[in-house]
Amino acid sequence: MKQYSLQQLEIKANEIRQSIITMLLEAKSGHSAGPLGMVEIFTALYFSILRHDPKNPLLPERDRLVLSHGHICPVLYATLAHAGYFPIEELLTLRKLNTRLQGHPHRGSVPGIENTSGPLGQGLSQAIGMALAARFDKKKHTIYCLTSDGEQNEGQIWEAVMLAGKYKIDNLTAFLDRNNIQIDGNTEDIMPLESLRAKYEAFNWHVIEIDGHNFQQIIDACNTAKAIVEKPVMIIAHTIPGKGVDFMEYKYEWHGKPPNKEEAALALAQLQKAHG
Repeated sequence: MKQYSLQQLEIKANEIRQSIITMLLEAKSGHSAGPLGMVEIFTALYFSILRHDPKNPLLPERDRLVLSHGHICPVLYATLAHAGYFPIEELLTLRKLNTRLQGHPHRGSVPGIENTSGPLGQGLSQAIGMALAARFDKKKHTIYCLTSDGEQNEGQIWEAVMLAGKYKIDNLTAFLDRNNIQIDGNTEDIMPLESLRAKYEAFNWHVIEIDGHNFQQIIDACNTAKAIVEKPVMIIAHTIPGKGVDFMEYKYEWHGKPPNKEEAALALAQLQKAHG
């Protein structure tokens, strides 16, 4: 796909946010805060960074995107639809009986989904497997893995982190969604995580910290990652849960619930006003 300009990325991100609100309202189920907070990262990846082709989803040389915290799948589905992998109208089937768009994504349901995710903490291991396979096959594509900060509570994450550092898996770039919330509270109250940067660096990762809503920083971080050799790269993206909807922002209570009709109308009005 052709690369979007920064202005085009901003417009597309707003459209994706509106799709997320609309599909959650229709489903009457699902997660709001995380998907809204990751919109810029997904938009930058699919419209500026990833090597991929919606018309040829199994392109051998495509980059792979592994979503580890599968509960934020509304943003994955919405971005794939806007990128042309399936009709945007299908987003309204989220979590419906027999839909292809279940509450956690699974490989083979719709084009563009690279991994099945549900239990937290497993995506990084999946991504490392893909990265090692690419190395063994002498392929040049990049594996991108998206993880949450709440997932860092899982022991499997740190086993994967150690392995990636040991084997210097430099075709792996991970994003850590540092929004500081999880389903039952703020991360630092439930299980303090800091210093995440120091922890990853201690395991031989190259770490970059960015504003996860700044398109230029997202793109620059991914370009830097491509130049790093003999280390995996962790991009710690500081994000605002519920970004774009003022009554959802920063509130962990919106981690796992959808808006009702009145809340959705208010959210959509805010988003539509933001871009005229």
